[in-house]
Amino acid sequence: MADRDAGKDFVESIARGLDVVRCFGADRPRMSLSDVASATGLARPTARRILITLEELGYVRSQDGGFTLTARVLELGMAYVHAQGLWALARPHMEDLVARTHESSSIAQLDGSDIVYVARVAVPKIITFAVSIGTRFPALQTSLGKVLLAGLDPAELADVLAQPSRSGITPRWQPDDDERDAALRQVRARGWAMADEDLAPGIRSIAVPLRDGAGTVVAALNTTGHAAETSREVLVDQHLPRLLEAASAVGADIALHDEVPHLRAAT
Repeated sequence: MADRDAGKDFVESIARGLDVVRCFGADRPRMSLSDVASATGLARPTARRILITLEELGYVRSQDGGFTLTARVLELGMAYVHAQGLWALARPHMEDLVARTHESSSIAQLDGSDIVYVARVAVPKIITFAVSIGTRFPALQTSLGKVLLAGLDPAELADVLAQPSRSGITPRWQPDDDERDAALRQVRARGWAMADEDLAPGIRSIAVPLRDGAGTVVAALNTTGHAAETSREVLVDQHLPRLLEAASAVGADIALHDEVPHLRAAT
């Protein structure tokens, strides 16, 4: 992580600090100084200074010779979510959708070849992967990702798919190029996407695009159920019409939000 070929305006110290934050994960929530140095490729003194700085700022906690992230790290991701305005605009429509379908609903955006969840209203279900805001999955194997990938032009799609996933997940569905292209053509033709246990056993979902006032796809909205409880027919015949209604309502609110001037009060 530490070696980079960047321009003269690149701030290496900030990049190293972010490397340290990102080296923590579900498989290593608590790390020693040596662990952090090894995971980031940083010298131990450098890693130590960064960890001490992050601790002073409240993003890291030291305990029993190890380090863990604190909940304050969530502020970094939530700053993006709130800046986009999607959560505030979509939440009431998602809550209504969940009340009508009794299934969880999420919004995601592309980040390279992955999707990242930026909003979610969940119902208690036993599924293979726990999902929360900030969760990252390979895009091609999710209904949300298929919708977003299908909205790209060929050059953008090739560039996105050339980037390696940073999700740490090996998906169940591994299509060749022809199968992938056929699947995305189908999504473009019908305007929605389904993922039937493509990511992992037990996860079945359906998704539609979210558009702004100009008709540009800005995110995707889905409904997710457990494959043992929710059939493909239920997703398409019962949940899809409600999902489309919710997406239309969110899109209308996005368009209205974008049209209204937003003034910042003087301080």
